[in-house]
Amino acid sequence: MHCTERGAKQRVCAVIAVAGAIAVAGCAGRSTAPSVETPGPAPGGAVATPGDRAHAPSIALAPPQRVRNWAELRLQAAQRMVAANPAITYMGTVPETLLAVPVLEIELNADGSVRRIEVLRPPRQATDTVQIAADAVRRAAPFGDVSKLPRPWKFVETFLFDDQRRFKPRTLDP
Repeated sequence: MHCTERGAKQRVCAVIAVAGAIAVAGCAGRSTAPSVETPGPAPGGAVATPGDRAHAPSIALAPPQRVRNWAELRLQAAQRMVAANPAITYMGTVPETLLAVPVLEIELNADGSVRRIEVLRPPRQATDTVQIAADAVRRAAPFGDVSKLPRPWKFVETFLFDDQRRFKPRTLDP
């Protein structure tokens, strides 16, 4: 795909470029970055979460809608994360200074359920936000049938945490 095309392809290219830049910037720590397996946290790499925030009550979500491409899947996934985690999300303006910005790579099974979560960029402070984000992803799954989409069945989401440890998926930030 050429990144000079307009519309959805251009947005996908922009997301890929940003994700690549974040991944490159975090390469020094990548070899020690925890991988969060499903179900449960990574052995030895789990970070404690503050109080009940990571254990927010489950909210019944409608079945995911059919997705035609990765851009639609990422948007649906971000919307489901917010819907499944209302107590720990915000939708307003992103604060000028963020508490933490963990970046997760979410690998899916063909049915859109979470197969594996890998931390691409752990935050330097508020490391508990990694587990909060991973738990939020699991609560929002499944994300829709991806069996017709090109492999690998993975996408990257950046979590923008405010000082109250509430997050906004970067996908939903205009």
